[in-house]
Amino acid sequence: MVAAIGVYSFVEGGFSFDGMLEKVLTASLVLLLITPLTIGVMLYVWRRTGTVRQLRTPLVNSLKLLLLFIGSVVVMVLTWMLANGASPLRMLLCLMAALWLTWFVGAGGLCVSDNFFGTAGVHRCLPPLLATVTTWLMAVPDLLSGDLHGLGLALGVVFILGAPVTVTGIALLEMNRLRRRYGIRLGTHPAILPLHGHVPPDGNPIGNPYTPGP
Repeated sequence: MVAAIGVYSFVEGGFSFDGMLEKVLTASLVLLLITPLTIGVMLYVWRRTGTVRQLRTPLVNSLKLLLLFIGSVVVMVLTWMLANGASPLRMLLCLMAALWLTWFVGAGGLCVSDNFFGTAGVHRCLPPLLATVTTWLMAVPDLLSGDLHGLGLALGVVFILGAPVTVTGIALLEMNRLRRRYGIRLGTHPAILPLHGHVPPDGNPIGNPYTPGP
């Protein structure tokens, strides 16, 4: 975010608040489309070793969280738009609401970033996979369209690819750690993953969340 604001402010010759709001809405739309689509592909892969019925509850909970978050983003953007050009009293009220919603969405984004809208409750490897797919989907259109934000070819490519390459590297490390330490593989249905007794500080057991404990 800091890099993006710096590029828009000093390279492109001005920071566009409306442009930032448009990008927030675009990112929300990408999340709304790509998250269910990616999970649907994984359900097709997992159906060889298990059923979708076993995953119904965590899937519904994840969808609810995704819709609530995106709804909050849309309301925040609309509130900022309503504050533009309104009467002084209406502008003040809209600004107060918009600032609170911005804090709310930011705090919510931090909370859901670790488990990617609760998809870790479906499969531990889904959060790194979804983060990787989402960042690449946001970067590829800029590369294909040649929209390098006025940075030139070399620096523009580095700037655009910085996020997806970094996220992909971290995701691969995370999934490799899950496979080596806990035997959790992306292609394995969650219901047949090995059950481990290790419980991290957040209280969520690593391993099979669908098999009852002792």
